[in-house]
Amino acid sequence: MIIPVRCFTCGKVIGSSYEAYKKRLELGEKPKEVLDSLGINRYCCRRMIISHADLIDDVMPYS
Repeated sequence: MIIPVRCFTCGKVIGSSYEAYKKRLELGEKPKEVLDSLGINRYCCRRMIISHADLIDDVMPYS
């Protein structure tokens, strides 16, 4: 749905990095390099970003 504001495990703020992550992936950068440069170093935070499924556009017509 919507990217969580904080990591569920450690509580680090990660929601603000998701848009930059998506744009840089579309430009062809590797996910590891993007996450490193955004300062997302913990594997729990990386999991939150990488495994996110953006379904908000699919759900909005039903609200």
